[in-house]
Amino acid sequence: MRKLEIAVASLGLIAVVALVVALVSWAIQDSIDDDNGSVAASDEGLPPGFGKVSEVWDILQRRHIDRDELGVESMEEGAIKGILQALDDPHATYLNPDQFAIAQDDFSGQFSGIGAEVSTRNGRIMIHAPMPDTPAEEAGLRPGDIILSINGQSTDGLSLGEAVALVRGEAGTPVDLLILHQDGGEPVTITIVRDNIRVRSVKFRSLVGGIGHLRISSFTNNTEGEVAEAIALYTRRNSKGLVVDVRNNPGGLLNATVDVVDQFLDEGLVLYQLDSAGQRIEFHANPGGIASEIPMVLLMNEFSGSGSEVFIGAIKDHQRASTIGQSSFGKGSVSSFHRFEDGSGVYFTIARWYTPSGVLIEGEGIEPDFAVEVPEDSRGDPQLEQAIDMLTEMIGRS
Repeated sequence: MRKLEIAVASLGLIAVVALVVALVSWAIQDSIDDDNGSVAASDEGLPPGFGKVSEVWDILQRRHIDRDELGVESMEEGAIKGILQALDDPHATYLNPDQFAIAQDDFSGQFSGIGAEVSTRNGRIMIHAPMPDTPAEEAGLRPGDIILSINGQSTDGLSLGEAVALVRGEAGTPVDLLILHQDGGEPVTITIVRDNIRVRSVKFRSLVGGIGHLRISSFTNNTEGEVAEAIALYTRRNSKGLVVDVRNNPGGLLNATVDVVDQFLDEGLVLYQLDSAGQRIEFHANPGGIASEIPMVLLMNEFSGSGSEVFIGAIKDHQRASTIGQSSFGKGSVSSFHRFEDGSGVYFTIARWYTPSGVLIEGEGIEPDFAVEVPEDSRGDPQLEQAIDMLTEMIGRS
């Protein structure tokens, strides 16, 4: 049996996930066990205690009042969901064939939806971040918003995959979301028209005083090239310092994350992961990063997750730049998709990530060097303002 592994670094279930896009925000490494892209079911290796499962099925078939209506497929699906829910793994989930197909479409980079990365927190479906210039952002969705219902159907008890499947749909069609904003108040219904999502992962602008602002909203196959273009523009404009902004960045592809870190470090360990057998796999930057000498400050917040936490951890541990903002999300695990013959599959954690100095990301997050909160009534951006002040002082000393 061969294993196909696709490195992914995103929150929730994974990929560059956008409601639009996907199933979760924040998986990190996706693997599909397969001889032909699927895994045949087997009852080998089940512990003795699972005999009660067979006994329950036998009793229900003989004595349940609706025994003639019992469906093997629905019962099997329920049993799988129950096993996954019993794990102490917030990212474990079952995907039916339609949901699994959506997840694989997301890895292809073709998205149709509202343009919002989603994840789960405390058992609730949460907007991790609306993607820039998408219907979700235009409709006013904000990081931390909770989705209470989708087209009138409550999200209580829904898995992330089930919620995403309800939100996604053809471009041009509407979806009604009952939203509870993070800042409180009464829930509001927001109608959003789905669209085909095409979003660059990098934006660059020049600020006063020769300072550049580089915002990385996700890590995709194109991010390394987009960052290189931004650095080239930074150089042409004779800029003197750079604010790198990964706030609200849920992650993306692991290899893309490492490639971007590579541009800001001269060399060194970027991260390592440990699996259940204690096996350690390391990821290193190559010498000669094109932005390794640029004066820089890094912005982060509580919605910086997965791949962006890998980025933050490497920059921080190598003392490449000061970090400003709020503690990161705390999603740093390697997840695996396993597909069954009927097209369904399961998703669960197989390893965890650590920063170069050995800081566990999963469930912990990373603390900034300088904590700066953003008041709810703030009309400005105090985190960016402090970053500019810090860079200005650095430039003045050089």
